[in-house]
Amino acid sequence: MTHYIHNINPILLEIGGPLAVRWYGISYLMGFIACILLLRRWSKRGEFEVPEKEVSNFVVLLAFFGVFLGGRLGYVLFYGFDSFLEDPLYVFRVWDGGMASHGGFIGVILFLVWYAKKNHHHFLNLTDHMAVTTSLGFAFGRLANFVNGELWGRASDVKWAVVFPQSAHLHYGQYTIPEIERMVEAGQLVPRHPSQLYQAFAEGFLVFGIMMLLRRTAWGKRPGAPSISYLALYALARIAMEFFREPDSTIYLGWLTKGQLYSAVMIAVAVIVAWQLNLFRRSSATEQHG
Repeated sequence: MTHYIHNINPILLEIGGPLAVRWYGISYLMGFIACILLLRRWSKRGEFEVPEKEVSNFVVLLAFFGVFLGGRLGYVLFYGFDSFLEDPLYVFRVWDGGMASHGGFIGVILFLVWYAKKNHHHFLNLTDHMAVTTSLGFAFGRLANFVNGELWGRASDVKWAVVFPQSAHLHYGQYTIPEIERMVEAGQLVPRHPSQLYQAFAEGFLVFGIMMLLRRTAWGKRPGAPSISYLALYALARIAMEFFREPDSTIYLGWLTKGQLYSAVMIAVAVIVAWQLNLFRRSSATEQHG
């Protein structure tokens, strides 16, 4: 059976030297634009507390301090701490890749705590609206992971399996298709699940659709409900998709990956916070964010 061989240039436009427009950056940009458009719409309706004219600045600050800084530090602490101990400058080498979604969550939450206090907004109003838009960012980010040929899936013989030369440390431009075909025939490369696409759908577009529907329900309008729902939905989707993704070197109990462990912690946190907010009790009247 002939499988698709990943051979996508991760660079959209060469600028000169190390500078280039990459699909990875474009994906983040698309996610942030979608976020801005939705938040402006909700702000105009009076649902989102950040004034419409300030939404763009809010998202830019959130992107830098929450997503990028939190995501990078999270990756270094959760997945690349040994590399950091060997070379502390590793934390700055973002061009080598390495962003952790769980670190991004922590970074975003810390940023929202600071922003809410500084601008006298209600924290849950910010988190509830960001919870809906965040999944779009994940969707575009996972699509970029596929373009980059990174975070590939486990070996598989399904018809849609993909051969990732990157799994043999070969990057775009360093090989020819006939060479890859010979490596596959020799068993040096194996087809794998395109788990990045699975994650783009499950953690991104599917969760986004559910969150948009949840906004229309009485329970979904209760302060904190969208935030808690998103944490649980993302974590469940991530746990499920990890069964298709090639795990890192650390495995617990013979099958549990780091991503699944951190996601399980997210579910526990979601349940505890939901209990503290009394979200499990019935509400006869719709509660508004205040």
